[in-house]
Amino acid sequence: MTPGITTANILGVPHAYELTAPSDCVATAGDESLVFIHGWLLSRAYWRPLVSKLSNHYRCLTYDLRGFGDSAQGLEARTVERIEGDRLGSTPSAYSLAAYAEDLEALLDRLDLDQVWLLGHSLGGSIALWAAYLRPDRIKGVICVNAGGGVYIPHEFEKFRAAGQQMMTFRPAWLAELPLLPRLFSRLMVHQPLVPDWGRQRIQDFVRADRRAAEGALLDSTTAKEVHLLPRIVHQLTQPVHFITASQDRVMPPRYVRYLASFHADFQAGFQGESTVSELPECGHMAMVEQPDAVAAVVRSVLEESAHSVELSQIGER
Repeated sequence: MTPGITTANILGVPHAYELTAPSDCVATAGDESLVFIHGWLLSRAYWRPLVSKLSNHYRCLTYDLRGFGDSAQGLEARTVERIEGDRLGSTPSAYSLAAYAEDLEALLDRLDLDQVWLLGHSLGGSIALWAAYLRPDRIKGVICVNAGGGVYIPHEFEKFRAAGQQMMTFRPAWLAELPLLPRLFSRLMVHQPLVPDWGRQRIQDFVRADRRAAEGALLDSTTAKEVHLLPRIVHQLTQPVHFITASQDRVMPPRYVRYLASFHADFQAGFQGESTVSELPECGHMAMVEQPDAVAAVVRSVLEESAHSVELSQIGER
């Protein structure tokens, strides 16, 4: 664990997190709490550009998923005893989407946060959807960033799983010392290269990720059963869900984002899903880093629209 990092013991595993203090929030936004969930082989660091644009008006919680970032130690303590994901036929596993959703619930308990919005990137978006399904009383809504799916293509998934496992076999610490590697990593999965500092961050998170967690999260979330469960999850959600996709995302192309979004009632009620999907032009798979201003604008719009809808429903009940 990095010295000076704030941690919480969640089901026996130390989790690193950052939380903007309520006193730093401007009351005009109704003191909303936003919880950010990062993607595979990443960490909470990638949310900082977006949080910097939202934290003046919203309480923001970022944390490292179990096995990633600064939460990559003490994993032996986590069991599968509490996992409830098998309600829909999900296989109980310490690294399933349902298990990570329950980690989040325990973290919210520990920090005394309730009625929150979840923002999830890529794998984190799937975790956010599962959390909203498991705790509809607690999760007010979900915003998925570069997250979609629900279509299982056997050959493509087999290649993806094999490549991911291969990546985890050779990760010496000295990779971060190679002078040209940060530039290479700053070009991964983006439309325009990021600054080298982001490449160094990618290398750091790649090297320090726990192999069991990385492989477990990859394999457990990409089985045919789990992939086919996501549309069922989205279909059953009663909370608002918004999807932010990117025109140049090669990891999760817009068509797969729209496909998953189409199972939500709000998509079906809107014209071709305009109310539930926002597409960013000239952007790749790391939208919150590539275009934080654009993502922040969508987030504010979604939250304001949701708050307005709640106000109208309350007026109608009087």
